[in-house]
Amino acid sequence: NDTKKPNIVLIMLDDMGYSDLGCYGGEIQTPNIDKLAKNGVRFSQFYNSGRCCPTRASMLTGLYPHRSGVGHMASRDYGFKGYKGEIRPEAATIAESLKAVGYDTWMAGKWHLSINWSPDGSKHNWPLQRGFDKFYGTLIAAGSQWNPITLTEGNKSVFPISKDEDFYYTEALSTKAITWMKEQKEDKPFFLYMAYAAPHWPLHARQEVIDKYKKLYLEGYDKLRAERLKKLKASGIIAESTVLSARNPKAIAWKDEKHKEWQASRMAAHAAMIDHVDTGVGKIVDQLKKAGKLDNTIILVLSDNGGSSLEHPNGLIGSTGAPWTVMKYVPVRTRANNAVISGDVVGVEPGPENTYGGYGSGWANLSNAPFRMFKRYSHEGGVATPLVMHWPNRLKNKGAIIHQPGHVMDFLPTFLDAAGAMPLTELNGKKTMKLDGSSLLPGLEANATIGERQIGFEHAGNRGLRYGKWKLVAENGKGWELYDMSKDRTEVNDLSKSNPEQLKIMLEKYQQWAEANWVVEWPKISAVLSGKQAGTVVLPAKDNPLRRTQQEVDDSVEFINKERAKRKLPLMKDLSK
Repeated sequence: NDTKKPNIVLIMLDDMGYSDLGCYGGEIQTPNIDKLAKNGVRFSQFYNSGRCCPTRASMLTGLYPHRSGVGHMASRDYGFKGYKGEIRPEAATIAESLKAVGYDTWMAGKWHLSINWSPDGSKHNWPLQRGFDKFYGTLIAAGSQWNPITLTEGNKSVFPISKDEDFYYTEALSTKAITWMKEQKEDKPFFLYMAYAAPHWPLHARQEVIDKYKKLYLEGYDKLRAERLKKLKASGIIAESTVLSARNPKAIAWKDEKHKEWQASRMAAHAAMIDHVDTGVGKIVDQLKKAGKLDNTIILVLSDNGGSSLEHPNGLIGSTGAPWTVMKYVPVRTRANNAVISGDVVGVEPGPENTYGGYGSGWANLSNAPFRMFKRYSHEGGVATPLVMHWPNRLKNKGAIIHQPGHVMDFLPTFLDAAGAMPLTELNGKKTMKLDGSSLLPGLEANATIGERQIGFEHAGNRGLRYGKWKLVAENGKGWELYDMSKDRTEVNDLSKSNPEQLKIMLEKYQQWAEANWVVEWPKISAVLSGKQAGTVVLPAKDNPLRRTQQEVDDSVEFINKERAKRKLPLMKDLSK
């Protein structure tokens, strides 16, 4: 029955670049997702919000991130209305909206939208309290795939994993979702949000999957970036005239790389994590098929932001300069009580439970090929996401490329449209916020362009605006750049000097957008982060439930350094005092 409300499976990967998937020009083996693309559609100009929490908040609420309450990260209330650090009570989530029209709602994976993650604090913004009937996953930004901290079922902690269990987080999420589908009692439509924590660092994967890729990545990122662009052009996702952006200055030329085998092992682990997700997607699709539900299920696959260039040298957390031993989300010991060699340590190949590293800027530059920049930025490398959409009952233009621009805030209005439902007007006695996104369905079959669609971006002072074919963009603390996206998707030919009239129009539009969407100038948020703003209450580091005591830090450093000394690795210094 074609009029029946569709099931919805929303699959989000974490820190996967624009061209990592096979169907977006990548060399990673993703046959199951590629098959969905072949029998569905792919979007060429779809956007996220540049980083995990803002994207997730925007996607779940149909609002720009700042209006949803998550203008920056889910770590604290920054004292501004767009920067609450969690979803506002009057911003209805997809789960709350679909539950109201008869859906079962389930979530497996990374939440990262609540200030509190400790089981004894307030859970008012945990998944079950925001409309999900079932939840199995993690509450914070990152963690081991072998023993993920804050692993929770419902509202109850199920961490740690026993040392005898052959547990791998990505597989556990897929298995759990399939169990929920099999156990569903009534014939109700369901919404399943699969928020895989892969391929976010730490790079953890099964060795046999990593081994499939090691040789391939010895070719290096320079050659593979060019190859990806070639495939993107051949598939029609990117215009034939597109020029490859220059290699990021943070990355050295591959020919000058001294540790090629170790470097290749890092990208092989990243690829393996995506490969694991693809295997899970295949199993979910098989279950839908077996249940006779595949044709009337909307399946979406995308990434929350671009690949991350963060380097973690020598056991330091790249974004903070603090040692890994300070924070409890990095285990000091494996479940078998071996030391975890954390950081991007030359010679330590990522993958096993006793490693905790990332893949660095050269490979992130490949993940985001052919674009510039990375996660956190408003350039295409940060905010452009692959998006595969599969819905046999409705999408008859199989294999089509949709060039109309869209944004993750469009999902909620799209799902309501598909279910023949209206947005909630009230939630827990409060009047709900009006949605910022718009349904993607009208333009899907016709592949119409949404005229002069405007989409704004701001994260950590990196900001931008798409309007029609134009894009205005700036890095935090740097000047504005202007690009004609119809000719220059890779942002290599800055027109800000040669086209001052258009620059002026775009700047006015950005200012209006920022004001309407509660964006606060970054230095003010930065002052809150550093505790320099008058009247700001900054949570002392020692009160953070994820921070180790000084005694724990000292013990950890000693334990890890014994292992490092055995391997002739640089010793970890304690910088936490």
